[in-house]
Amino acid sequence: MTHLTSSGQGTVVAIDGPAGSGKSSVSRAAARALGFAYQDTGAAYRALAWTALEAGIDTSDPEQLIALLGEFNYSIGVHPDDYFVRVGATDVTEAIREPRVTAVVSAVARVPEVRSYLVELFRSIIRSSDRAGIIVEGRDITTVVAPDAIVRILLTATEEARMARRSAELSTESAAKTAQQLSSRDAQDSKVVDFMNAADGVVTIDSTELDFDQTVSAVVDLVREHTNTD
Repeated sequence: MTHLTSSGQGTVVAIDGPAGSGKSSVSRAAARALGFAYQDTGAAYRALAWTALEAGIDTSDPEQLIALLGEFNYSIGVHPDDYFVRVGATDVTEAIREPRVTAVVSAVARVPEVRSYLVELFRSIIRSSDRAGIIVEGRDITTVVAPDAIVRILLTATEEARMARRSAELSTESAAKTAQQLSSRDAQDSKVVDFMNAADGVVTIDSTELDFDQTVSAVVDLVREHTNTD
């Protein structure tokens, strides 16, 4: 057991969910409303993938990726209003969202040694938070990274709703391409972790019929219910 019920003296909230479920935007807004820190764990996998591409490393070769971990100097902004992702001194906040990174990040995340290394990194970031709490979102947060979190949530929606939301975000791509990318990402990542079904003790929030503000409120209300946070 990890015993990450709290970060410093604060509350840990773990949120999982499939691609297009709104994990990042909802978690960040909920953290802002609660006065919590916010950690986007997917950014670390993307940053490592970006680093590998920049170094000319074959992202399908686990040994090369494992060797790269020793040189991976990663930092992330955990304040909801001061979010950034850096590798060394390079700000990669936008670069890690490039299609070339998206295309290989699942391959990087499938390497067990990579996942183990980054899980420990995520836990160290949780422990170092000095805010009232921290919301941590990703694919295996409720089951692997912080299974003892005081509040654990599976944020989900129907595939149709998730595709529509992602298409709205990516106005330059067709609906068909967006659907293919979502399905492919979920299929690849599901080989490593089950993020479509809630584990015991995890509360499911289905946002299919909720708008953004309603979804944020559902998360905030659940946290307050469990922690007496005003």
